[in-house]
Amino acid sequence: MSPRILPGVEWSDVFSFDDYGALLQLVSNSIIAAAALGIVGGLIGVFIMQRDMAFAVHGVSELSFAGAAAALLFGGSVVMGSLLGAVAAALIIGALGAKARDRNSVVGVLMPFGLGIGILFLSLYEGRSANRFSLLTGQIVSVSSPDLGWLILISAIIFAGLLLIWNPLRFDSLDPQSAEARGVPTRRVSILFMLLLGLIVAVAVHIIGALLVMALLVTPAAAAMRVSHGPLAVPLLSALFGFVSAVGGILLAIAGTLPVSPYITTISFAIWGVCRLISWRRDRALRTGDAQAAPSAAPSIA
Repeated sequence: MSPRILPGVEWSDVFSFDDYGALLQLVSNSIIAAAALGIVGGLIGVFIMQRDMAFAVHGVSELSFAGAAAALLFGGSVVMGSLLGAVAAALIIGALGAKARDRNSVVGVLMPFGLGIGILFLSLYEGRSANRFSLLTGQIVSVSSPDLGWLILISAIIFAGLLLIWNPLRFDSLDPQSAEARGVPTRRVSILFMLLLGLIVAVAVHIIGALLVMALLVTPAAAAMRVSHGPLAVPLLSALFGFVSAVGGILLAIAGTLPVSPYITTISFAIWGVCRLISWRRDRALRTGDAQAAPSAAPSIA
């Protein structure tokens, strides 16, 4: 009998490595899609943090969820439905929310609307309940071969778009006033970034679900920014953390009976926790060193 880890819950209810190899082949599409999402999501997550747009990610994901739910109800492509919903939300937020306060109010309006419409569509859907549940929390076997092609193509477009606007986007994210004064087309850059954000959210909804996309688009970047400040090191670390969280979560979910999202979010949070601890210990060591150096630097009085 398997040992119990909680009252009424045995270890085999959470993990079982029977036929792991066969299951691994079954979800190969999801692993590939998760790898692309983790890398590209980690890269774009750096700019999400620099532009203080973590809240906007959630707003875009809710309309992406509504679009996917509508496609599920009416028999269309779920990928295209989520893509249209996410892009529409990104354009609305980008056009109406130029300032942070305006952006937050727009997101606050879109979030309940998108979630409410999405729940309405799901309640009218009479198909498999697993399809409905996966839109909210993700499902490791939800990526078919046609969907994988679309997700990889979208990820490649996002990656290419980031490379094209990387320098002006970074300048605008760190110092928007100076960027505008130097002639950077800040509004155009902002709109393009919001479009890329909408695309990556549409990809994330299919892997981790609409409710938890921030675990792959915000947390890896937040962790990377805790341990590094370099212009190259931060995006590389963020992409690595996103890759480990997404792929590692799916590899664990194969052996479990839970949805994929708890595994991905737990790994992502654990990485952030370790980086937070490293940052705290480093800052403490620096403060201690400064405190010890201060008396020796003080001039002595003869």
